[in-house]
Amino acid sequence: MFFNTLQANAQTRIGLSVKGGNSDLREEIIGVLSTRSLLVEGETAPQGLIAAAQADYRRIVAALYSEGYYGPVVSIRVDGREASELSPFAVPPRVGRINVIVDPGPQFRFGRAEITPLAPRTELPEGFRTGEPAKVPVIEEAGTAAVDRWRELGYAKTEATSQRITASHPARRLDVSVGLNPGRKLRFGRLIPTGNQRVRTDRIIEIAGLPRGEQFHPDEVDKASTRLQRTGAFRSVTLTEKLVANPDGTLDINAELVEAQRRRLGLGVELTTLEGATVSAFWLHRNLFGGAERLRFDGEISNIGIGGDNGVDYSLSVLYGRPGTFNPDTDLYIRTALKHEDEPLYLSDSFEIEGGVTRIVNEEYKFQAGLGLLYSHTEDDIGIRDFTLFTLPFSGTLDRRDSDLDPKNGYYLNVEATPFVGLDGSGSGARLYADARGYRSFGTQEKITLAGRLQLGSIVGTDVTETVPDFLFYSGGGGTVRGQPYQSLGITLPGGEEIGGRSFLGASVELRGQVSEKIQVVGFYDFGLISADSMPGQGGESHAGAGIGVRYQTGLGPIRLDVATPVGGDTGDGVELYIGIGQAF
Repeated sequence: MFFNTLQANAQTRIGLSVKGGNSDLREEIIGVLSTRSLLVEGETAPQGLIAAAQADYRRIVAALYSEGYYGPVVSIRVDGREASELSPFAVPPRVGRINVIVDPGPQFRFGRAEITPLAPRTELPEGFRTGEPAKVPVIEEAGTAAVDRWRELGYAKTEATSQRITASHPARRLDVSVGLNPGRKLRFGRLIPTGNQRVRTDRIIEIAGLPRGEQFHPDEVDKASTRLQRTGAFRSVTLTEKLVANPDGTLDINAELVEAQRRRLGLGVELTTLEGATVSAFWLHRNLFGGAERLRFDGEISNIGIGGDNGVDYSLSVLYGRPGTFNPDTDLYIRTALKHEDEPLYLSDSFEIEGGVTRIVNEEYKFQAGLGLLYSHTEDDIGIRDFTLFTLPFSGTLDRRDSDLDPKNGYYLNVEATPFVGLDGSGSGARLYADARGYRSFGTQEKITLAGRLQLGSIVGTDVTETVPDFLFYSGGGGTVRGQPYQSLGITLPGGEEIGGRSFLGASVELRGQVSEKIQVVGFYDFGLISADSMPGQGGESHAGAGIGVRYQTGLGPIRLDVATPVGGDTGDGVELYIGIGQAF
């Protein structure tokens, strides 16, 4: 009998022998061995190893059942003695060798495989049919699919009333027969909140949007739970169906809620050698008027300590949000902001007020539309000017990344369109912007990630001299081209004035490699092009930067350290350092 050593330390070795040499089955068994897990962790205490070995009988048999082996023989020998026969009161002073011997026996196949009655268009798993391997997970998946389909049609109390599973060892066959009772079709009744102390019950019902009186569907319960969770007013939300339906055919839903702390304070710091330090803070009040409203103050000071053409920027904004306004998936917002921007190519003081709605189509897609008023007092190479604009901002976001701070697969798309009407002689037009990002990881453990980003921007309807400088496009810095000075690339007018462009094209690519559980190394290349024309990529000037970086994984996301240098254009030189939280994009 041949044993493969799985793990060893100075005192104990463990080996495994699987009759038949089935490599897939062998990996399944290795994955459930608690004795091996203890040895990996450095455990050598005999009492713990013997207790784990005695528990491994059940774990191995369960793993074999899950693969359709219903007649296994399992032996676990501790220094030649069967582990199941060892007394907990006579533990040896040490354990030198553990041998796990498994004879899985024949794999059983389905004979009868039926669930009745089935709802129309029920999709059972492909493996649940006569002649296929009789795996336990397939049986469970088939039962779940059958019940879920009845529930989707309104039969919320569908249950299994009979279940017969018979194994024929001589024929190596498993017969499965399950009977269901769908009961009667039900409609949604009341939502009954409990646990709320400050959030009003009427607002909880309004935000959840459970369609009272309509046919039951489990997806509507999930949606109601999600709507309550995304308000931020609750630490936990649990929606459960009443055990018994009402006589009128309605089913009440219980909402067990735990409210979150009403106030929250946050601080942030980011540092680059080109853009200096950025310090930000926010103060958040949840449930302002008892209806899960949010009031948030944000303050930021940036470009601290860099001097040169850049001065210190600062901003203060206030955001009020009311969830579940007009309908459960539409939130109302009102935002005001004060900004002072001392940038390389312009100086601006501005005030903006904006109100609108955010429509959440689903967890991946949402869009926002509003009305706003913007006043800006600016100074640049053209002169001192005042702008007053009436704006109609619109944005849409499609986010299919597997993580916000550290995505490995998926994509992200944000599109913004801000038509503006000039007042008091200001120009009229529109600002357009798009940001697309894609991620793909490779390898069995997805340790290599390829990430790409494309940014496009355009000003239409106005000339650069008639456009608010903050609406124009610039390139350089951590958000566009690393290694190049912040907003160092714009356009030069015939008179020699330097100003932002009417269009922007930016592209970035990163190759990220996981070298350990906590450490990731990154190589990147960034490109930016600014043009006086409104068509991105049409003429203009470009620059590029490249570098390497390190990411250290934390529970809040990776800490980012990038070192970059210019590799194209004439807007910068030298090596620059960037520190922040989260991936660059």
